[in-house]
Amino acid sequence: MSRVAIIGTGFVGRAWSISFARAGHEVALWDATASAPADALAYIETLLPDLAQGDLLAGATPAAVRARIRIAATLEAAVEGCSHVQESTPEDVEVKRRIFAQLDRAAPPGAVIASSTSAILPSKFTDTLAGRARCLVVHPLNPPYVIPAAEVVPAPWTSPEVVGRTAEFLRAAGHAPIVMKRELDGFVMNRLQGALLEEAFRLVADGYASVEDVDIGLREGLALRWSFMGPFETIDLNAPGGVRDYVERYQRIYENLFPAMQRRVDWNGPVMETIEAERRKRLAANALRERQAWRDRRLMALAAHKRKAAREIGS
Repeated sequence: MSRVAIIGTGFVGRAWSISFARAGHEVALWDATASAPADALAYIETLLPDLAQGDLLAGATPAAVRARIRIAATLEAAVEGCSHVQESTPEDVEVKRRIFAQLDRAAPPGAVIASSTSAILPSKFTDTLAGRARCLVVHPLNPPYVIPAAEVVPAPWTSPEVVGRTAEFLRAAGHAPIVMKRELDGFVMNRLQGALLEEAFRLVADGYASVEDVDIGLREGLALRWSFMGPFETIDLNAPGGVRDYVERYQRIYENLFPAMQRRVDWNGPVMETIEAERRKRLAANALRERQAWRDRRLMALAAHKRKAAREIGS
């Protein structure tokens, strides 16, 4: 297995560390805040037993996965001998430009340099680099040690070989790469999620449904299918003759809805008072962290179930 450098060890960086170490890679952690890598390791150590209990460590023990992760004293030491760099610094284009310039100078010539950014196009911070052909975005749906999908987003000058090699690297680590043909604001996942959130906010703002009823619609409805099928497969199976039959039967419904869906609601406007009040009624602010831990345990259980179902039923 190869060496991987994690640059930036906050919530996303430490999550990537687990994913890559679980896959057998040697992982080096570095952060501009000197205490951050140790904090990340402490968090990782508390999480590994839960992942092992859910059979989510690829057969390795927590101790074996932990042994593959080390702290590097400098950025240069972190990238030494690595084949993949995963940058997870703050969502600030100037920070990205500075750190990518450092990485391009320090990383081995053959190393891929990937950013975890969820919103900044790779062309915005790699354009002036001598090694810009090896730079791209690899954006996870957090946490990547439980959720396999990860977006591979090339800049206009990213080498196709780098895109292909990165996708294979991710697949070998147990991920499901979404390989974009070219960069686009929001990538794929945030554009899909954003479309759904826009409608969710409109339904509440216009008084058609409560926050909880919208959540029920996803949680107890659409998400059950979407947890193992995408929207195109869903409609392909929802009409006797497949996807073309579905469109011929139901497109007009969506055509009629579309005009009413072309109006934005300010998420931070008056509707926020309703949404926050309903959410805090169901979950007090001081219980958010505990509920986040519950969410992660449920995700682990779902991931374990999906693996088992794929083996026994097929994927």
